[in-house]
Amino acid sequence: MFTRREFVTALTVPLVAGAVRLRGAAADARVDPAALRRRIEELSVFGRPAGGSFADGVSRVSYSQADIQGRAYLMRLMRGAGIEPAIDPAGNIFGRHPGSQPDLPPILFGSHIDSVPSGGNFDGDLGSLAALGAIEACAAAGVRTRHPLEMVVWAHEEGVAFNRGLAGSRIVAGDIQPADLDQVWNGVRRADAIRTIGGDPDRITAARRDKGSHHCYLELHIEQGGTLEKSGTPVGVVEGIVCVERHEAVITGFANHAGTTPMDQRQDAMIAAAQLTLAVRDIVTASPGRQVGTVGQIEIAPNAPNVVPGLAKLVIELRDLSTDKLTDLGERIRARAADIASATRTQVEIRRVSRNPPAVATPEVQSAIERASSALGLASARLPSGAGHDAQSMAQLGPMGMIFVPSIGGVSHSPKELTSWQDCAQGANVLLQTILLVDRGELDAV
Repeated sequence: MFTRREFVTALTVPLVAGAVRLRGAAADARVDPAALRRRIEELSVFGRPAGGSFADGVSRVSYSQADIQGRAYLMRLMRGAGIEPAIDPAGNIFGRHPGSQPDLPPILFGSHIDSVPSGGNFDGDLGSLAALGAIEACAAAGVRTRHPLEMVVWAHEEGVAFNRGLAGSRIVAGDIQPADLDQVWNGVRRADAIRTIGGDPDRITAARRDKGSHHCYLELHIEQGGTLEKSGTPVGVVEGIVCVERHEAVITGFANHAGTTPMDQRQDAMIAAAQLTLAVRDIVTASPGRQVGTVGQIEIAPNAPNVVPGLAKLVIELRDLSTDKLTDLGERIRARAADIASATRTQVEIRRVSRNPPAVATPEVQSAIERASSALGLASARLPSGAGHDAQSMAQLGPMGMIFVPSIGGVSHSPKELTSWQDCAQGANVLLQTILLVDRGELDAV
């Protein structure tokens, strides 16, 4: 197991003004841009709307048939590259390439391939396929790293199934309880869902990894926002990933005939839900800062045009780097909910169902990403991530860094999600060169 001092020492290299140059075969190592594009396009078939094209996006929700097919496709690519895929008990796919010093902890890197409903073709896919491309590039250039290289395709990253995000990586970080496997979503137990993708819920704790089990974790991802495109910067160096909290609100009113129930006698759960949705917006925007709050899911019962709604369920999502701020926002939302319940003669119950902790990227890894970008002649800028990523989980086990590339128009979680092929290739090469830097810990300065 390495220490932080050993890791920092390996990355601390004197620099002088000007560009930096990588040594030997590493200078020639590049991810194949044509293969990267072809694979992203081929992966998009799994979950594509019937009769649609690449531009129509993808619905590859975790544990769906499309997800199973996409995973099988990626594992075929891994085998074709001489990497034998291994599925851990949580359903995560790992593939290892040997290093010259096999006793050293591996450099771990990758992303995910599951999507939101009607999502895009770059979120997660780019990082997963670039990880494979980076290993292939090392082999093609004759680069032998000291550390083993380990790519990963995380299972169940998106927070759709079981109202839980980063599920696969969280298990690896030790965040799993026996009761979690009994959760039911769309009529399926979580344990059974994990089995469908090759996991083993009976051995779920065996998926856990210890702190220091990898040298560092790297993840390439599209920004999912418009900061990089707006500034014309090709590479983003992530400073940290926000905390994501989800709260479930259940509003109980009284279902009654819409034509015969006077307006002043109604216990309308939908009215309370609408007021609570507006309250979330008002409370989150009342203070300065980058915090955001969203009500993105509402269920109404009995959901009939001639019946006053008697039940409403909402999911409230809050995001910020500060957990203290999110705690304060949650308390203020609950206080407002009590007022709404009184005014609408309904009952409102709110409970927090999940919290993905924030994660600060390791400064030395951020520096390595900047150096790799400079070596490739690419400008970079530091910025926070407003979206959650598996890197959050891995930050609990060791050093972590993320690389962003621009999202056109700042659009993501949409069929219109798009990143230029040039930016995809550049990001993949920054990932590759960062891997080589953290492995070797040395640069030539010129």
